[in-house]
Amino acid sequence: MLGLILAAALPGRGDTLRIATFHAELERKGPGLLLRDILRGEDRQVAAVAAVVARVDPDILLLQGVDYDHGLVTLRALRDVIAQSGADYPHLFALRPNTGMPTGHDMDGDGRRGRARDRQGFGLFSGQGGMALLSRHPVLAAQAQDFSGLLWHDLPGALLPETDGRPFPSADARAALRLASVAHWVVPVEVPQGRLHLLAFHAAPPVFDGPEDRNGRRNHDQLRFWRLFLDGRFGPAPGERFVLLGDANLDPVDGVGRKGAIRALLADPRLQDPRPARPAPARQSAGQAGDPRLDTVAWPTPDPGHLRVSYVLPSADLRVIDAGVHWPSEGAPGAAAARAASRHRVVWVDVALD
Repeated sequence: MLGLILAAALPGRGDTLRIATFHAELERKGPGLLLRDILRGEDRQVAAVAAVVARVDPDILLLQGVDYDHGLVTLRALRDVIAQSGADYPHLFALRPNTGMPTGHDMDGDGRRGRARDRQGFGLFSGQGGMALLSRHPVLAAQAQDFSGLLWHDLPGALLPETDGRPFPSADARAALRLASVAHWVVPVEVPQGRLHLLAFHAAPPVFDGPEDRNGRRNHDQLRFWRLFLDGRFGPAPGERFVLLGDANLDPVDGVGRKGAIRALLADPRLQDPRPARPAPARQSAGQAGDPRLDTVAWPTPDPGHLRVSYVLPSADLRVIDAGVHWPSEGAPGAAAARAASRHRVVWVDVALD
């Protein structure tokens, strides 16, 4: 309940910074279609996303599932709709994601090329379902690091897929595949008390593959990348005042996937897990072992079911004031917009600006 009060009544929040991640599922099936829907002003999902963002009112928001275009035309239009709902974000950041980026190879082993599953990240067109940062504080774009071009086989200890002892689907295809299916960014933001680094990502779902477990292995390594990054394996890493946030597409307890990667992140002493939870009691689904209040997505039950897949993990030196999952109970203010916006829910954390 405290989280809802803060979101609705204290939009300025003084000496705290609200950081959030939200898989808005705004991607469309062709280039320019999301921009069209935004500009028409009649799309219920776009309106719902804007209402949800304005209600949670984060100072910094990482969006997933938003189509990318050159010049960020679509993102700017979305930002303007959100502003009409009451949350203003003068600073935007997005880079071309790996989604829909051609590889020239048959990446899934079905004998065909050029399909959505043959791209660096699943996508019907280049930029479909990318991610973006919206911020009230200046984004130091010139100092941002983009690790989205890192080849998977260049990750130390990569769990590369094989079948019958041979590279899957082929040596050439595996050698061309990037680690990130969407993106891995390190973006500095200038907040009133100094610089804060955002470690932003959107990992692949560990499903939709075969016995080679290509997607499960890739998801595992996309999460393991961040521990290697903090170890300094890809150049100097921020030692303090950073936040790792995004959609890991992996629950530490329930559902499928290689759980070791997310559990290692949650247990890393350089990070802290505030365990954001919805404000109302939640019913445990059949077979669910984890705390349902921590769930962040309402996928159909029983398979895959409600899971915790989105995370905001501040560095250990930051002081956490509050945290939550914006999942209003049935009939509560904002509940209808949350359902209409996305199957995912906004995850937010308030940190002190000491």
